[in-house]
Amino acid sequence: MESHKQVYCQHFIQRSEVSLTDLVSCVQQLEPQIRACYSEKIDLTVDELVKVIFIDCCFLIELFLGDVWMRNDVIRSKSWMETWVMQDLILLENQVPLFVFEKIYKLAFASRLNNGAEFPSFMRLAFGIFKIHNHQGVSPPSDGRTIAHFTDLVRYLHLPPSHRIPSRNHVPLVIGHSASELVEAGVKFTVNKPWHGIGILDLEFKHGILKIPHIVVDDFTEVWLRNIVALEQCHYPNDHYVSFLTRLVNRDKDADVLIKAGIIRSTISGNDTSVAKLINDVDKNLSVSNVNANYLKICDDLKAYYKHPCHTKMATLRRDYFTTPWKTAASIDGIGLLLLTFVQTICSILQV
Repeated sequence: MESHKQVYCQHFIQRSEVSLTDLVSCVQQLEPQIRACYSEKIDLTVDELVKVIFIDCCFLIELFLGDVWMRNDVIRSKSWMETWVMQDLILLENQVPLFVFEKIYKLAFASRLNNGAEFPSFMRLAFGIFKIHNHQGVSPPSDGRTIAHFTDLVRYLHLPPSHRIPSRNHVPLVIGHSASELVEAGVKFTVNKPWHGIGILDLEFKHGILKIPHIVVDDFTEVWLRNIVALEQCHYPNDHYVSFLTRLVNRDKDADVLIKAGIIRSTISGNDTSVAKLINDVDKNLSVSNVNANYLKICDDLKAYYKHPCHTKMATLRRDYFTTPWKTAASIDGIGLLLLTFVQTICSILQV
């Protein structure tokens, strides 16, 4: 991959409107800011860090511009190679601050960006590259929000900002009952408006129906989910969708409930039992100090619904006597016969 980076970097420099010296100087000026973005100490000199950042940025910009240049390069021509590169781009430990990409990009293509031509901004370019995550049709932020890096971008695509109830601090997220147990109490699971601008944080519970957005679980789900969870631990402590989901899915039969409801579509290798393991493994050692108030309210409502005796009895009645057309018909006949017997008994008493 290092040799590929060098080739892509050379192509980028050739296309740039400014010299190599200007491009390197741009990164050198940003070096203190770049170094400050990382929590761990970087054991590289200024020149070494500038070189690493410069080559990585030029490589990725040139890779991203493949569609603009209308070329079929060595990486994008091999689907397996492109897939693995894209997976590497969302690993938290691989991140380069997006402001570095934008500075280099604007410097290299200033005239194209300023003359009104249909030349994409870097953010628009990045949104196109990560479109596989953009099921909601989210656009680049126009409200001044800053996206820190590619992992943050993927999270933004899955969890766009919305007006939510302020979080309540230090309140544990406790449902108390898994998906299969809630079904026994009469709770119904359904998909919350799939593919229509609904983020995976958008949960809704009304009239005994818990709506959860559609989730596709594949062989790469764990990669992006783990990295988003790690990012949330540091920067987004109020929205922990995974924590909510793991409290619903404790065992294989809980995952089956969501799969049968169409909430989860699994394409991972193996059988559906892997879904429960994946969800619970991602949540291991997760520390949640603040929880979105929407989730807390849903948890409270679910617990109250579960404890209501009428709901459990009605669910048992439906499950035991109305699950199939034959059982329904037999149950209705039995109820009718019981009513007729009751009426006949009353009439006999009145005649006496």
